[in-house]
Amino acid sequence: MMKNKTLILGIGAALFLASCSKKETVDTQTSGTDSAATVHPTVADSTVHPTTRAQGDTSENALDWNGTYEATVPCADCPGIKTSLTLNNDKTFSITEEYLERKSKNEDKGSFAWDATGSVITLKGKTANYKYKVGENMLIQLDMEGKEIDGPNKDLYVFKKK
Repeated sequence: MMKNKTLILGIGAALFLASCSKKETVDTQTSGTDSAATVHPTVADSTVHPTTRAQGDTSENALDWNGTYEATVPCADCPGIKTSLTLNNDKTFSITEEYLERKSKNEDKGSFAWDATGSVITLKGKTANYKYKVGENMLIQLDMEGKEIDGPNKDLYVFKKK
């Protein structure tokens, strides 16, 4: 009785493992007078159909990212830079940066591009060259290498959607 159970388990395991092997396709078309079927292994080749965009939900395709975002980011020699950034559906932007306690205001327009993950945008303007991680009703300004800014003032780099 014990030998039968072991034999049945062994056969079941062998069938399970056999079902996990690579699938093969059979070419039933013949060339010339040869009537034998030709077996072609099916191999998943990522170079045939390269993935250039992230699959599934991303900030780009799942969030309502267009709109105006505001924050007052730190400034080395002033109380802060009041910044307003508008993202448009056509992947254009406009940004206004007002230096507090100064009579200095910068405005720029341009386009932006999404990264391959669909979660980070890069502004391309005349002077604006910023990266932002796009979240639900917010943008997080990134450093020039595309990393989140860390430290005690990191919350000041979070832009809220208006």
